[in-house]
Amino acid sequence: MSLRWLAVYTRPRWEKKVNQLLQEKGFESYCPLNKVRRKWSDRIKIVEEPLFKSYVFVKVNDENRTAVRMTAGAINFVYWQGKPAVIKEREINAIKKFLDEYENVEARPMEVRVNERVRITAGTLMDQEGKVLDVRHKMVKVAIDSLGYILVAYIDRTKLTSAQARQNQT
Repeated sequence: MSLRWLAVYTRPRWEKKVNQLLQEKGFESYCPLNKVRRKWSDRIKIVEEPLFKSYVFVKVNDENRTAVRMTAGAINFVYWQGKPAVIKEREINAIKKFLDEYENVEARPMEVRVNERVRITAGTLMDQEGKVLDVRHKMVKVAIDSLGYILVAYIDRTKLTSAQARQNQT
C-alpha cells in the first residue's frame, strides 16, 4: 500500500512533541508552525505555534497506522466524512509555502458556501485554485478542502482572476 498523508488528532498542546516522536519512530511527519509575535512586559518575541491546534500530519501506509496511533500524545486519526482525512501532497506543499511567505496566519474551520472559484496569479500560491469564501478589502480566504479548514492571508485583489473564465478559454 502506498504512503498517504493523514491528519492525526493529538492531545492539546502536544503537537510538537507528537511530531518529534513520530519522526523518532521513522515516520515522515509535519507539524505546520506559525510565526507569531508575542508581547511580554519587557520584550516582543517571535514564537512558533502550531497552525492547526491538536493536528499533526504523517505520511503513512495502512500497515503502520496502528504504530502512529500508539504514539504518546496521539489520540486518533482525523476522519472526514467517515474516512481518515487524506491530505494531498500538493496541499501539504501549499501549507509549507504559505507559512514560508506569511506570518500570523490564521486557521479557521471552513464554512461551506457556494462561491466563485478563483486562480491566484502572483505570489507563492501562484496558479493555485480555490473557492473564495469572503473578500473584504485585501483579505482572501483560500480553502484547503480535505482538511475542512481555510487559511487566511492578505492577497491583493489584483492578483486574482476567475478560474471559470480560464476554463472557458481552454
